[in-house]
Amino acid sequence: MKHISLILLFCSIVTASFAQEKKRLDAPRKSKGTPIDTVVMEDVNTGEKRTFRIVAPNDDGVITIEKSQHPDGSSEPTDEDTEGHSRKSRPIYGVTFSRIDLGLVKLMDNGSFTLSDDNRVFRYRPGKTVNFGFDLLQAGYRFSDRFRIFLSGGFDWTYLRLREDIDFLENTTPLDWEYSDIDYSKNRLTSTYLRLPLTFEFRTKNYSGLGRLRFAFGPEGGFLLKGTQRFKSEELGKQKFKDDYNFTQFRYGAFARFGVGSFGIYGKYYFNDLFENSPKQAGLQNFTFGLMLGF
Repeated sequence: MKHISLILLFCSIVTASFAQEKKRLDAPRKSKGTPIDTVVMEDVNTGEKRTFRIVAPNDDGVITIEKSQHPDGSSEPTDEDTEGHSRKSRPIYGVTFSRIDLGLVKLMDNGSFTLSDDNRVFRYRPGKTVNFGFDLLQAGYRFSDRFRIFLSGGFDWTYLRLREDIDFLENTTPLDWEYSDIDYSKNRLTSTYLRLPLTFEFRTKNYSGLGRLRFAFGPEGGFLLKGTQRFKSEELGKQKFKDDYNFTQFRYGAFARFGVGSFGIYGKYYFNDLFENSPKQAGLQNFTFGLMLGF
């Protein structure tokens, strides 16, 4: 008789699922984690009633069947009953396109935002000196519905829009440059890194109409992929040169993120210097903050 009851329950779920799909375009969409149908079944031997609720997909896209803890089915399950299905720990991994960052870059010279005389050549245009990046892969472990740890991999660009008309010399250590007689309308020095952040993420329950509040932090490492300097002038037009320009080959730092739903803000600070093997640039570091999309 138990098998018959399960079969009937399965048929009820399938029927409810098709009914919901048919009404999807005509009815408001249910938010994640809310009930979409209720099935009441009675044990033919004991007469005991049980209430089963079919719950809309959660953040993982899983449809859940919940059984009431009350024999008469008169009371709704508690919040813990409702969310219990999503609190199970499990590994997380795969391809993603998230944590898309767009922010401003501030150079710090030995703890100060004012550049020293040795680094005056790095004077930059604040509104056009930016950071952009995103993650493509992630792997980790979800301990509960509220907490997870994962390592992700992606790309990160830092664009320094320089004020001075200077050319950085290629294949030269330590970093060196020369002033140009050409008036550059654009002089941009770019570093491209493979970024590897280790994220500790906490999130609240899902608030109706708002989503989850999320807070994440952790260390981040990065491997230099390339450096680029781009010029634009009336005399020579657009020019592009590639070199590592003594950018630090492996950088390390820390980050923090806070958001609601899929939107948020972020900040990063790298502990080691922007350039290596360049004594005059010792203590010149990178601090970044801005907006992000996709937790």
